[in-house]
Amino acid sequence: MLELRFSSGVLFLWLVCCGLVPMVKSGIGVNWGTISSHRLKPSTVVDLLRENKISKVKLFEADSDVLRALMGSGIQVMVGIPNEMLPLLSSSTAAADLWVRQNVSAYVGRGGADIRFVAVGNEPFLSSYNGQFENLVMPAILNIQQSLVKANLGGYIKLVVPCNADAYQSSALPSQGAFRPELTQIMTQLVQFLNSNGSPFVVNIYPFLSLYNNGDFPQEYAFFEGTTHAVQDGSNVYTNAFDGNYDTLVAALVKLGYGQMPIVIGEIGWPSDGAVGANITAAKVFNQGLINHIASNKGTPLRPNAPPMDVYIFSLLDEGAKSTLPGNFERHWGIFSFDGQAKYPLNLLLGNKELKNARNVEYLPSRWCVANPSSDLTNVVNHMKLACSVADCTTLNYGGSCNEIGEKGNISYAFNSYYQLQMQDSQSCDFDGLGMVTFLDPSVGDCRFLVGVTDKGSDSSTSQTTYQWWILVLVMILHGTFWLSM
Repeated sequence: MLELRFSSGVLFLWLVCCGLVPMVKSGIGVNWGTISSHRLKPSTVVDLLRENKISKVKLFEADSDVLRALMGSGIQVMVGIPNEMLPLLSSSTAAADLWVRQNVSAYVGRGGADIRFVAVGNEPFLSSYNGQFENLVMPAILNIQQSLVKANLGGYIKLVVPCNADAYQSSALPSQGAFRPELTQIMTQLVQFLNSNGSPFVVNIYPFLSLYNNGDFPQEYAFFEGTTHAVQDGSNVYTNAFDGNYDTLVAALVKLGYGQMPIVIGEIGWPSDGAVGANITAAKVFNQGLINHIASNKGTPLRPNAPPMDVYIFSLLDEGAKSTLPGNFERHWGIFSFDGQAKYPLNLLLGNKELKNARNVEYLPSRWCVANPSSDLTNVVNHMKLACSVADCTTLNYGGSCNEIGEKGNISYAFNSYYQLQMQDSQSCDFDGLGMVTFLDPSVGDCRFLVGVTDKGSDSSTSQTTYQWWILVLVMILHGTFWLSM
């Protein structure tokens, strides 16, 4: 068995080196998340994608408004199924049939959305889930695959499972990579399925998190600019965390006998705010370095001249309503701000030298809520807590772009964030007389006081609403009262 595992990896490298494996240019795509308090119209976002010649997009759920906007765009789509739906889809073929019909079949076809992949779960093997979803993944995949076949889509739409990089591990060197022991069996089943159906292995790699979570992690090793902390692995030398992490996965796949399996990077990026090390400069350097590295077609030491099949940058837009449990930076991964404005120059190497901003964004009037200078702000703490419990104040924290604007600046920022979230309702700037509306932009340096957008018709409750609807479907199916002919 060891000989077979070794030979499959060596064979892949030999075929590449001999030119017998065709060199395919990696596709650059983006993750489009929608957990935002100020959500752009989907049609505006699709126009933004097309303006920037981005031809691949990954969605975390089957949002009907988003899928309708993508119809006829020519953009290739990966549609996600949230982890919360895995219990239902793994236990009911009827539910799987319904999901495919309503979220895939309804949008594909002539002039429809170009759905290429369905992502079953999102990092379902994450160690922090304590195995909650592990035994649901394969049954869900098999049910969805069966449903795609019934819909005559089984040969065109591929199923994948985006995995966090913690699914595999290494004691020290990439060549020693292996899947976590408790995942060996299910990973073997998964890669067998992927291989038999022509699907890639999808992995999310975050050098930023390695740096953020480990004070001893060499900062320059997280980037692509060279390092004095290179990792020597036999004859192979690693100068950046991405290559090392990627080849750890390659080694893990080789150990299962699938060293030739194509790999897609489902998420990778760098946040621009909300923590030390999360800033505009670092985000630009990392993302441009990543794009240049992938475009060079150099590959990695274990896969020379064979870069990932596709790379999806995380993320397209900031998502101001995301959970901050991992860190305040979670709301600041976008290469564009929430309103579709480029944060920094970035050449995606897709035809434009720089990012192009979203057009025709419908903003609220140019006015802001700030602390009233004539008021006694002694008792403002509770008002700030209220504002920041609802609105996004993460840039005020240590390492954030608004961390050094002073006490009154902090108060004004919190007040304004709440005011914009409430669509500039006059009462939302009262705060017992402590707030006032101004028409002078209070932004200071890199600290931007936002003005909201007018599209209140779409909000961040979509995922929860969808999940609740599917729970209702489950109850009805179990009671035999749901007609699939609806």
